Amino acid sequence: MDILIRTANPTEYEPLGEITAQAYLQDGLLAFGDEDDWYLRELNDVAKRAAHAEVLVAVSHTELLGGVTFVPAPGPMADLARPGEAEIRMLAVAHAARGRGAGEALVRACVDRARAAGCTGVVLSTQHTMHAAHRIYERLGFRRVPGRDWNPIPGDEFTLLTYELTL
Repeated sequence: MDILIRTANPTEYEPLGEITAQAYLQDGLLAFGDEDDWYLRELNDVAKRAAHAEVLVAVSHTELLGGVTFVPAPGPMADLARPGEAEIRMLAVAHAARGRGAGEALVRACVDRARAAGCTGVVLSTQHTMHAAHRIYERLGFRRVPGRDWNPIPGDEFTLLTYELTL
């Protein structure tokens, strides 16, 4: 399968937001579990992400398969990145497109961009149940860093796992 990874264009923001939101909803990944979840608005707001980071898409011919937010340095879209690190956020692949290599291609593109930018590493957060994503990260050389796990919702027991790749 030919998968092209490129920067999202504004006409793709809405469909990519829907792919991302539906991936999180259908996989039960939202802390509050429904369409009223505050994070759902963040997942849908691709224009906001694109204003502060690079949003990449995976496409096959004319089909939008998924996307990811590449954060090249600490800033408004970074949760974990330290100086010299890039961050990967909001990786999502449409349910119908899973198993075709789009997720791995998106992560590889982020790693390539981080190397090209002279970063010393790449970090990302993931949930305990995102096993397919964990396999991708580990296959590409990322390792778990439990000391950097964190809680995005103060006072809640919801913890995100941290993976990092040293470049």
